[in-house]
Amino acid sequence: MTGHRIVSLLPSATEIVAALGGLDQLVGRSHECDHPAGVERLPSCCHPTINIDAPGAEIDRAVKHQLAQAISIFQVDHDLLGRLQPTLILTQDQCEVCAVNLADVESALELTTGVSTQVVSLAPANLADVWKTIETVGQAMGEGDEATMVIHRLESRLQELASAVTPDQASGRPRVACIEWIDPLMVAGNWVPELVELAGGVDVLGTAGRHSPWITWADLAVADADVIVLMPCGFDIERTRSELAPVITRSEWQQLRAVSEGQVFITDGHQFFNRPGPRLVESAEILAEILHPGRCDSGHHPDGWQPL
Repeated sequence: MTGHRIVSLLPSATEIVAALGGLDQLVGRSHECDHPAGVERLPSCCHPTINIDAPGAEIDRAVKHQLAQAISIFQVDHDLLGRLQPTLILTQDQCEVCAVNLADVESALELTTGVSTQVVSLAPANLADVWKTIETVGQAMGEGDEATMVIHRLESRLQELASAVTPDQASGRPRVACIEWIDPLMVAGNWVPELVELAGGVDVLGTAGRHSPWITWADLAVADADVIVLMPCGFDIERTRSELAPVITRSEWQQLRAVSEGQVFITDGHQFFNRPGPRLVESAEILAEILHPGRCDSGHHPDGWQPL
């Protein structure tokens, strides 16, 4: 394998590097990169400029305030990048809220000297784009053939899953609402509607290939989903439960059919769904377990998802 010194400022990119057998080439990470086990020992090259432990509503206000003033949500450690002297930096220019963006990385590199550094920016909008990012990272690492094999394995697993959950005409496909943020309400877009379809459901609010939109409680009520799946970006199951505490007393919440029928589920939105990398396959498996109880079991309960 071609030797690189890789800094990944994106959790999904870190997981892609790992899938391509390049963990030993990673020299730095983002503050959110925590998979696979062991990467947390690498130095963190960035940190958030807002309080990410605050309640979701406060995080939303802080993010919108800083973005309105053109203030970045993340700060790159210029000195550390200079010491690490990476030959390859992986970042993104899809979402200013999710991770360090390309402009911040380029600004940081202007302040460092030393080796020639290649910057690869990833911005997948749907599943096909996710596979292309794996290919792009593989080519940058000199592992194009390995990337092709990884993509083939991931696509094959999804095809097997889709075949296993094909509904019969009598039962049909359950109608699903995937919630990416609770306060205010946001539904999951991009690749998530495709995962829902592969898992044998129909996404009633998200649109494949489009960014996640904000919605109102009225929108959620009108959608009248059979199943509601909560997957807040960056939140694990325990944190999502704590965020729901003030929500479940709302009349709008209690009047939802999925709530009254006990069809609300919490997933680990930190580890799954919101990371456009290899574990989107596991994310689809989680949806299949939720939508087809007793029929699908890939072993993700209770760590990956739980009933509300």
